[in-house]
Amino acid sequence: MDMEEVIAAKYQALEGGLTESVRRRWVAAEARALGRSGATRVSRATGVSLPTIRKGIREIDEGLKLSPDRQRRPGGGRKPLTKEDGSLTKDLRHLVSPVTRGSPTSPLRWTCKSTYHLAEELQQQGHPVSARTVATLLHGMGYSLQSNRKVHEGAQHPDRDAQFGHIAEEVQRFQSQGQPVISVDTKKKELVALFRQGGREWERKKKPKEVGIYDFPDEAEGKAIPYGVYDAGANSGWVNVGLDHDTPAFAVASIRAWWQHMGHRRYPKARELLVTADAGGSNSVRARLWKVELQKLASDTGLSISICHFPPGASKWNKIEHRMFCHIVENWRGHPLVSYEVVVNLIAATATHQGLRVHAALDKRSYPIGVDVSREQMDALHLERSNFHSEWNYTLRPN
Repeated sequence: MDMEEVIAAKYQALEGGLTESVRRRWVAAEARALGRSGATRVSRATGVSLPTIRKGIREIDEGLKLSPDRQRRPGGGRKPLTKEDGSLTKDLRHLVSPVTRGSPTSPLRWTCKSTYHLAEELQQQGHPVSARTVATLLHGMGYSLQSNRKVHEGAQHPDRDAQFGHIAEEVQRFQSQGQPVISVDTKKKELVALFRQGGREWERKKKPKEVGIYDFPDEAEGKAIPYGVYDAGANSGWVNVGLDHDTPAFAVASIRAWWQHMGHRRYPKARELLVTADAGGSNSVRARLWKVELQKLASDTGLSISICHFPPGASKWNKIEHRMFCHIVENWRGHPLVSYEVVVNLIAATATHQGLRVHAALDKRSYPIGVDVSREQMDALHLERSNFHSEWNYTLRPN
């Protein structure tokens, strides 16, 4: 084995543990030991360039000592682009500024602000940067990838806060008397098919659940319509999974199912029921059929049913959204909803460490849309309206 092969073998054995400065000085020491043409022979054996070897020799000759946390002498290495190109940071900030982005003259007004697009625009302005450099600069400027955040609720009703206060007082009054209080709403309709479901679930490596490439609604078995009833006092819920339409009749049928399966057992001495609901949807303040069906429920159960609607645009304050529905979504993440049975079972399996328990059932009945309610039916209601926003707050007494 000649000397170059020996050096190559030693270098391969040491290379993984050498820092830049130690590697440079090691090859320089080997070159000096070989004497004349030593640098060339070491370069052939290790692949290290001649300028690097000669630099190491100069450092040894000059007795240069580097601190353990440095690989090069102070001032060594390529200078940051921001120092060589004084206007780079300013031009990049100009491109990503929200004010500039909305300007008709901004080149990226209608373009995704990806690092590639930003790099292309900066290159056109005379800045030789890559997408990776742009990403580094943005992080240094305090930018990060952000998604939209829903915070604007639109125009607010002037009595919005007053209605919240009224609901809080009614809830406290009912609960202090041992009367049930429920929060109701319809969850987003779900397509029942072998479609992709958001979220991830633990599976064997490289064995994900395979689903259809396209989520065409006409390829689904149907739609699951989950109408939920959340009992805050018991921290429990009921979900009625419908197949037909989300109508006021379906909404009240869901409340009736909760009372039959859960409510009357927990509140055997109940005389009243308070329902908090959104102002729109199947339990809308304008839906006549909603009130007619509630009247039937009140008469059948003997309960006086009081309704408190949240103000328009305030649906996210409904307790069922962040006390029950969010946990249902979490529980079925990554699970394709391939059948109604799967939907019901996943909902019914929802539970939390705080004690939430959810029951669910499939409702195969038909709930036609467009049902007319006559004036006579409305006049026959035992409806008592509140003095405060009677359209939001009212009570239906049993016949």
